[in-house]
Amino acid sequence: MNTEFESTADRVVIIGGGPGGYEAALVAAQLGADVMLIERNRCGGAAVLTDVVPSKSLIATAEMMEEIGRSESLGIRIYDSEGDDGDTVVADLKAVNKRILSLADAQANDIYEALVRAGVKVIQGTATLADRDHVNVVEEGGTEYTLEASTILLSVGSHPRELDSAKPDGERILSWTQLYDLDEIPEHLIVVGSGVTGAEFASAYRALGTKVTLVSSREKVLPGQDEDAADVLEFVFRNKGMNVLSRSRADSVKRTENGVEVILSDGRRVEGSHCLMAVGSIPNTEGLGLSAAKVKVAESGHIKVDGVSRTSRSGVYAAGDCTGVLPLASVAAMQGRIAMFHALGDAVQPLKIRHVASNVFTAPEIATVGFTQSDYRENSTDIDTVMLPLDTNPRAKMLGIKDGFVKLFARRGSGSILGGVVVGPRASELILPITMAVENRLTVDQLSASFVVYPSVSGSLTEASRQLHRHL
Repeated sequence: MNTEFESTADRVVIIGGGPGGYEAALVAAQLGADVMLIERNRCGGAAVLTDVVPSKSLIATAEMMEEIGRSESLGIRIYDSEGDDGDTVVADLKAVNKRILSLADAQANDIYEALVRAGVKVIQGTATLADRDHVNVVEEGGTEYTLEASTILLSVGSHPRELDSAKPDGERILSWTQLYDLDEIPEHLIVVGSGVTGAEFASAYRALGTKVTLVSSREKVLPGQDEDAADVLEFVFRNKGMNVLSRSRADSVKRTENGVEVILSDGRRVEGSHCLMAVGSIPNTEGLGLSAAKVKVAESGHIKVDGVSRTSRSGVYAAGDCTGVLPLASVAAMQGRIAMFHALGDAVQPLKIRHVASNVFTAPEIATVGFTQSDYRENSTDIDTVMLPLDTNPRAKMLGIKDGFVKLFARRGSGSILGGVVVGPRASELILPITMAVENRLTVDQLSASFVVYPSVSGSLTEASRQLHRHL
C-alpha cells in the first residue's frame, strides 16, 4: 500500500529515536510542530538498549565491587562462613545482566511514553530519504507510505565496527552489544582496543573478577585523552593485575576448543576464554537515501553538519553519532535540540565543542572539559596550569582514594578558566563546576572565592584555583 500523507507547514520527520532524535522530537512538539519519529527498534535507540544505559549500569556494579575492595583499607573485614578471612564477594553476572536489560527496557518505555504525552507520533519501522521533502516509511508490519516534511532530522546512530578476521559470534568473540547475553563471568577476557569503550569494559570486568588482557595498538591506553590521566589509568590497570599489551595490534581472532586465541601482528598469540572487539564504530548512513536528498557525507560515511546541525541540504538536519562530531549521548541530544530551535525559528546558539564535558567511566573515572594538555603545550606562554593529586585531599584520604588528580588550565593575565581534568571516583560529578566556569568565563579568583564543604573532594578545585592565582 502506498499512501502520501497531506503536507503541513511545520511537519518535522525524525529518523532515529536515540538521544538526538527523541530530544529533538520533544523540542519540536513543544514549539508546536507536527512531529513524526520513525525508529526501527525501540525509543532510546542504541544508547538506551545496547550502549550507554547498559554499559554504565554494568559499570555501576563494578564500581560497587571497587568500593568493597577498597573497604579493607578503611578497617572493614570480610569473613567467610567459618569466620576466617575470605573473599566471599562475587558478582552474579546473570543477575547483573538481568538488571541491566530491565533498566534499559524501563528507560525505553519511559522515553516512548514521554514522546506520546508530548504529542509525537512514534512509528516503528524503517525510513529512507526519497528527496529533500519526502521520507519513505516501511512499518514493522509491512505497511508502506511516504511522509512529506518541512524539516527532516537524521539521527540514525552507529554500530560496532567489525574486522573480517575477527567476526563476533555472540558466544566467545563479542561486540559490546553482545556482552549482556553472558550468564557467567568470563575467566579471561581479552579486550581488543584501548579507546574509551575498550578501557571502560576492561576496567569493569577486571573489577567484577575477570582476568583481563587489554590489547592496545597505541603506546598508551586512551589515545586522545589527557596524557596525565591516561598515565594514571594505565598505572592503576597494571597495578591491579591487568595485562596491558601496548603497541600491539591484533591481526585476527579465532575460536579454540575452550575459548579464543588472538593473533598479534608480531606473531604473538594470546589465549583467553572470551574476546571483546572494541575497535570503533561505523555510522548507520548506508542505504539512508542521502544521495537522493543531496546530503553530503565525509569519506568515513558521517554526515557533514555545521554548528546548528544543518547538513549540506537546506531543511535537512543531523544529530548524534552519525555526524561524527563527538560520540556522546549528551552531544547528540544537544545537536537535536539545536536543530529544532534553528529549524522552527527559536533562539539558538551553535554547538561549542570547547564547552562539552565528557567522561570515561573507568576506575578511576576521567572527566574533561575545554582546553587540553596538547592545547597547553601549543600555548604555554599564554596559559597557566596546575595539577593537584587527590592523595593530598583530606576527604580523599578518609575515603581511601589514592589515585587521581585535579587539573586546571587558565588564561595568563585574565585568569579565565579555559578547561580542566578530574581523575578519580565520581569525576563525572566533579567536572560540573569547571564546566560552568568555562561556559560562563569565570576566573580562578571567582572559583576560589566560592565556599566548599570541608572536608570534600571538590575542595581540590578551589585549592587548584588558589594556586593558579599566584601565577597570574
